[in-house]
Amino acid sequence: MSISVFDLFKIGVGPSSSHTVGPMRAAYDFLAELRAADLLSRVARIEVCLYGSLSATGVGHGTDRAVIMGLMGERPDRIDPAIIGPCLEELLESQTLMLDGRMAIPFVWTRDMQWNDESLPHHPNAMRLIAHGHGDELHRNTYYSVGGGFVIDEAQAQAGDLDTDTTPLPYDFNTAGELLALCRMHDLRISELMLENEKAWRSEQEIRDGLWTIWQAMCDCIDTGFAHEGVLPGGLNVKRRAAALHRRLVAMEGSHSLIASTFSAMDWVNVFALAVNEENAAGGRMVTAPTNGAAGIIPAVLSYYMKFQPGACERDVVDFLLVAGAVGILCKKNASISGAEVGCQGEVGSACAMAAAGLAEIMGGSVGQVENAAEIGLEHNLGLTCDPVGGLVQVPCIERNAIASVKAINAAQMALRGDGEHFISLDKVIRTMRDTGADMQEKYKETSRGGLAVNAIEC
Repeated sequence: MSISVFDLFKIGVGPSSSHTVGPMRAAYDFLAELRAADLLSRVARIEVCLYGSLSATGVGHGTDRAVIMGLMGERPDRIDPAIIGPCLEELLESQTLMLDGRMAIPFVWTRDMQWNDESLPHHPNAMRLIAHGHGDELHRNTYYSVGGGFVIDEAQAQAGDLDTDTTPLPYDFNTAGELLALCRMHDLRISELMLENEKAWRSEQEIRDGLWTIWQAMCDCIDTGFAHEGVLPGGLNVKRRAAALHRRLVAMEGSHSLIASTFSAMDWVNVFALAVNEENAAGGRMVTAPTNGAAGIIPAVLSYYMKFQPGACERDVVDFLLVAGAVGILCKKNASISGAEVGCQGEVGSACAMAAAGLAEIMGGSVGQVENAAEIGLEHNLGLTCDPVGGLVQVPCIERNAIASVKAINAAQMALRGDGEHFISLDKVIRTMRDTGADMQEKYKETSRGGLAVNAIEC
């Protein structure tokens, strides 16, 4: 399985990579299957069946809306988030779905959008789409949203394929141990090795341009978060804080007070993360990094570096994202980045490790120090449950990103103060994350059936 850094960093919409981005992609893929089989013109009805975690928290995560938009021919990387609300209102009023954006078919929400507590065998995030003709079934497929916007269908799941990309890479690795050995054998930094691997898909200029585009999308998300105020949707009445905190920080710049001069950097890290995750919770445009629920950590840490490091430049951005991608690939290959599979340790924990490694790289860390930074970042998120209150990516998700961003910076600093030698390897921590996720009860993995999600409501 070959995974590109562009598989981990994808421009999309909130609030969830596995519950919003993945289902929209799956529905769009289903549409493509109908087109390829020349069945589109014969479709009289579409049936949407959501299972397991997609059903349990699908309303709060916008799964139903995402599937509808995918069936309308929209893709998460291209859709304008502003059209989603009006399109859904029109559908509910007319009970008509514009399939592929051009074919009107009946869609009765209470009949055609089905919610099932049952979990299908291959993954907790499952959905089945069925296309009916006039009196006959035309086509069906089952999809699994396996985290970070990645989607596999039933055939891939049965074959055990998480990804069909088998592109040969010059420096292929499956473990951190292999990655470090390759770097040392060929005298390469991790960013240099990743750049060579990425050239299997794209030219160097395309890689640099693409990663800069990803970074600009992250910056745009932060700026949009600074511009928006009010209450987040969903019924919890969670107030946005990023805009007001940003104004205060700008007003404090140049202050000679002890706290303002020594703690403002941490405040900036917090506000960067809050801005991104508030936009995500509102269903805005953002970058999956490696998931939506953890989307604020990498932008916050990289923004911190770009703001406070003299001489920071585009090359730093590219190197940071390449190294962060390497760690994300290791987490995905050997455990999971899906909250439904391993809890929030797979989302926030992975993102924290990715950000710590990226920062250590551009701060001049050795390959051992970079691996150590990732290990520290992930180790101290082990056991983190996924328990969103009300099934919304708001509490504790928004603040959790800010806390993990500061933790990532501290992890990088601790690693850079050492020589790269440490007791627990990154491979062992990733394996522990996998095992810990398997030990968690289902209610602690993105279902909102336990933990803070229950206690907050009971109180």
